[in-house]
Amino acid sequence: MTNEQIFISAILGVAMLMFGWGRWRYDLVAMAALLACVLLQLVPAEKAFLGFGHPAVITVAAVLIISSALKNAGVVDEIASRISHLTETPIMHIAALTAVITVASAFMNNVGALALLLPIALSTSRERNRSPALILMPLAFGSLLGGMMTLIGTPPNIIVASIRAEHTGEAFGMFSFAPVGLPIAIVGGLFIVFVGWRLIPKERLENNASETLFEVGLYLTEVRVPSDSPLVGKSLGETDGLEQDLVEIIGVAGKRRFARAVRAEYVIAEQDILILRADPNELRNFLDAHNLELLSSATPAFVEPDPQNVVMIEGVINNESVLVGSGVETIRRITGRTLALVGVARHGRPVTKRLRQQVFRAGDVLLLRGDSENTDQHFKELGLWPLAARPIDLNRSRRVMLAGGIFAVAIGAGIAGITSLTVAFLLAVMAYVLTGILSPRQIYDDINWPVIVLLAAMIPVGNALTTTGTTQLVADSLIEWTDGLPIFLILTMLLVVTMLLSDVINNAATALVMAPLGIAMATALNVNADPFLMSVAVGASCAFLTPIGHQCNTLVMGPGGYKFGDYWRMGLPLEIIITVVSVPLILFFWPL
Repeated sequence: MTNEQIFISAILGVAMLMFGWGRWRYDLVAMAALLACVLLQLVPAEKAFLGFGHPAVITVAAVLIISSALKNAGVVDEIASRISHLTETPIMHIAALTAVITVASAFMNNVGALALLLPIALSTSRERNRSPALILMPLAFGSLLGGMMTLIGTPPNIIVASIRAEHTGEAFGMFSFAPVGLPIAIVGGLFIVFVGWRLIPKERLENNASETLFEVGLYLTEVRVPSDSPLVGKSLGETDGLEQDLVEIIGVAGKRRFARAVRAEYVIAEQDILILRADPNELRNFLDAHNLELLSSATPAFVEPDPQNVVMIEGVINNESVLVGSGVETIRRITGRTLALVGVARHGRPVTKRLRQQVFRAGDVLLLRGDSENTDQHFKELGLWPLAARPIDLNRSRRVMLAGGIFAVAIGAGIAGITSLTVAFLLAVMAYVLTGILSPRQIYDDINWPVIVLLAAMIPVGNALTTTGTTQLVADSLIEWTDGLPIFLILTMLLVVTMLLSDVINNAATALVMAPLGIAMATALNVNADPFLMSVAVGASCAFLTPIGHQCNTLVMGPGGYKFGDYWRMGLPLEIIITVVSVPLILFFWPL
């Protein structure tokens, strides 16, 4: 190996480890890798930032904006509202919601589709007296399956198509992925509906959705004991409402003290702050019975909203949220103290520190109190997906047809070759702004900038792998190692390796690394590169083994009460099925 090959291999290896570790956000890791390549002269300085103008990057940004427009117009809501009568049995319930999100994810960002259907899944679970755990993991997996069917369904498909264009001069088309992606989505969906959900641990499925608010577990909350509370002078053991563990006092803090554990004989004093672990439905009764004051992270500087507009709402922290790694002060700063943290639940388990001491993680569920008129904007600024039903715009019925029509015209223009899909999507974005479906500000607010930076930074790094000969070197080594094996086994190996990478690092980064490798392997074997690129596209979308492989998996972890080890139970057989189904399909529709 040359020095350049050693340097680029080391940079990429460290970047992969950092992606998997998750200590720093992946866009920062990608930019650090790019700068290291520039400093070591692996990437010319004048070409370091050309990735920001790459068609794949522009297309991903446009798709994210269009997804937001479809959300604003209520396109998916309109579809979902018509399926509530199809949730009578567990299988019908799973099938209806999974089918809707699979189709929706083929044409819009899968995280956006999940965000739209998550409140519907939770409300229908409550209506049918079922645990959300029954619905949410199938819903997340269905969103990933749907993304495989079209060019715009998921960023890996856009990246793979762009890399093919650089290699052959022609990108994959809008529905080039459908011959493989559609059968995978159908077979995978059937597995989820009839078998997969049965592999979820029984203790998750036995939780009754009507007994707890969205089954996120018990919240940590804080209450103050005023002078007129009947609890003053009583011991904890004499306090009513604690017998059935619906409300548990786990600690007490004075006005200037940290929380401390206490025994049953502790006598409650005026102005004590009780640290409670409680079901949200039971908390209100407990506060009323004992005349207690609910505290929040913003007390005492909380800007009290109009009482008629006060709302208590739950939100789950997504991977890109500014709250990840920070505390309540970030909520105060961004919302101007108009949104207050009332409770926290973490991955179905309670937390024990005081609210002001919490360091938030992706997947945490926050119980917040504020003005209903500002909640949508604050949730967007904080990076929260709502778990309670959102107010519906009364003008959406007209906008559904308009938004859907604009999107259909853009797709048609791209397919017919009138213009490229990238340009067609940008024209659609302009149309959404001109018709009022999107505001100019939303164009920038709705772009997932960390993903854009990741793509723009990793494209030059990926090119450096090729220009230094590293990709070809690895491909030649793999071909030598697999010498004598049939092509379908080599494709299977490439697919499985891509799947495993996607389970621990961002799927876009996986596609950027593995697609050039697939082309190099095809070149070394002197065969068509398309089957190898399709294998990478499928594998990069199969993040079914862990909650960290994809945002959709992370977002359902808290509301569903899942644990880290729950995902592989359904995810592993699903990935095996996809491997068995996809390789013959790839070789049939994309022959060597």
